[in-house]
Amino acid sequence: MLLFQPSTRPRASRGKIGLAIAGGGPIGGMYELGALRALDEAIEGLDLNDLAVYVGVSSGAFLAAGLANRISTEQMCRIFITGDPDDVPFRPEAFLRPAFAEYGKRMAAMPRVLLGWWRDLLLHPRSIGISDAMQRFGDLVPTGLFDNAAVERFLRDAYSRHGRTNDFRELKRKLYVVAVDIDSGEAVRFGSEGWDDVPISRAVQASAALPALYPPVDIRGRQFVDGALRRTMHASVAFDSGVDLFIGLNPLVPIDNASARRGAKGKYDNLSRGGLPMVLSQTFRTLLQSRMQVGMTRHAQQYDDVDQLVFEPNPSDGEMFFTNIFSYSARQHLCEHAYRNTLDDLSARRAELAPVFARHGLRLRVEVLDDPARSLTAGLGEPAYRQTDATASLRRALDDVAALVRQRRAERG
Repeated sequence: MLLFQPSTRPRASRGKIGLAIAGGGPIGGMYELGALRALDEAIEGLDLNDLAVYVGVSSGAFLAAGLANRISTEQMCRIFITGDPDDVPFRPEAFLRPAFAEYGKRMAAMPRVLLGWWRDLLLHPRSIGISDAMQRFGDLVPTGLFDNAAVERFLRDAYSRHGRTNDFRELKRKLYVVAVDIDSGEAVRFGSEGWDDVPISRAVQASAALPALYPPVDIRGRQFVDGALRRTMHASVAFDSGVDLFIGLNPLVPIDNASARRGAKGKYDNLSRGGLPMVLSQTFRTLLQSRMQVGMTRHAQQYDDVDQLVFEPNPSDGEMFFTNIFSYSARQHLCEHAYRNTLDDLSARRAELAPVFARHGLRLRVEVLDDPARSLTAGLGEPAYRQTDATASLRRALDDVAALVRQRRAERG
């Protein structure tokens, strides 16, 4: 589903495009990758590796940081989907290793907690109830099931190859990765002044630390968790950077279960039959989308000279809702699904989008939109030759020259 909010006070575009990518776990990230690949192929003039500003939240921070580091959508599809990249290998199992260190720390505290509980039970037996016991023994529950150290190692390795960088300050374009300080509730923009010395890999690890799944990440003695706790996309970061066109991706939306069942994709006649996980999922998705829609309305008023496009799954999309959010095995299917949905959304709104895109120097590729057999994996073609640091640097230099030529042509009119 495409949420399109054209500017009410259009002006001459300076070609500044901002991209904000929300979170959604591994499956949400794969949906967003499919959508990004569709935008890459369907919009002529859009260079996703050369935008004015990138904002990444949670799993979306993986993609935003990759694009800002000039990892193309094709390369990311090869890394995460087809498994035939020319550089960094991706092993899903590394992201789901139990957090044994966290377990050990909590178990080590058990004697102290038990001793305190027994002492109070003997001295004040009438004041110790079930709620008190739950609070005391809550200290023994790990803050995360899985170890997210592998996330940081994977990204640090990826950004150390082929002329990439793990330093916000060395990027040619602005990148902001948002995480939340769990002790204060403050949202911190890594990449902004005062926080740009934190390694990108560490910032992404913190932004993707979904509570209960991954433990908080310690940075400068502060404990950081998933950036979505405060806002869904943190789109205002991009708007404040003075963009002319804003593109957002939000993979988590509440399902219209009745429509999903009519489309033979729903699993239950009512979601409560799926138990607590289904109810929590629908609640969480509803809250995220509601915040995002309120933000879009506010931004349309505050930044009335900026065009907004936000891509989401359709409300009847049972594929996104009923697929396990942490299932890596479904990543290729979901990525293809998002790719086709995004092309369909662009095609259905082409009449509205064409004049807006033209103002920003963009054009929809009709031959891509009108090809019903087009698929993400088929469009990747044969794996590229294995590049070296020298060839990667040469390609980056050629890309810089091409971008400079496009800029000069745009300035001439």
